[in-house]
Amino acid sequence: MKFRRRARLPRTPFDVTAYAAVFFLMVLMLLLATRSYTPGVKIQLPVAGDLPGTDQPTVTVAMDESGRYFFANQLIAEGALQVQLKHAAAQSAGPLTLVIQADRAVRQENLLRLTLLARDAGIRDALLATLPRAVTVPARP
Repeated sequence: MKFRRRARLPRTPFDVTAYAAVFFLMVLMLLLATRSYTPGVKIQLPVAGDLPGTDQPTVTVAMDESGRYFFANQLIAEGALQVQLKHAAAQSAGPLTLVIQADRAVRQENLLRLTLLARDAGIRDALLATLPRAVTVPARP
């Protein structure tokens, strides 16, 4: 006995145009999203490995390649930075360590000026923030 099929296959051909249009819109949005503005200042830290850290409380100051200071994620002038560092040193129970997040293109003079500024504010220790090495190179015999 032969049973009749009740479900019928669609007789119209598969329309690819709608899927192609959605695909191209998605690609366009992806390309536009990668070009969007990202707020903040780009700082490229130097790369080093096996550097010691600190167990003391820290205060962080960032410096871009043009020598501008950033404290608490805000652009700050040199005089106002010294006031903020003095205030942070006074509020701290123990000795503070200054962590400098300096761009790798910052001149040595600017780093020295920042450490002297921190010393005048009462912060004696300073460390340079670095990125860890991606791959450790074995020592050659």
